[in-house]
Amino acid sequence: MADWAPVVVGVVLFVLLQPGLLFQLPGNNKQLEFGSMKTNGKSIAIHTLIFFAIFAILILAVHIHIYTG
Repeated sequence: MADWAPVVVGVVLFVLLQPGLLFQLPGNNKQLEFGSMKTNGKSIAIHTLIFFAIFAILILAVHIHIYTG
């Protein structure tokens, strides 16, 4: 019986927080751009920090668990 929560949460957050897919912070031309499909080094760093913060809160603080079997 494995705990699939870290895998599922990680994949969902990775897809949703890709810089340029839904939003990009900071953008290439503005502070916040939506759906630009382009990225830069600053936005990759910011989105990595956002991913880590949300992932840590959901897995460690909220104790989300998904068991199979």
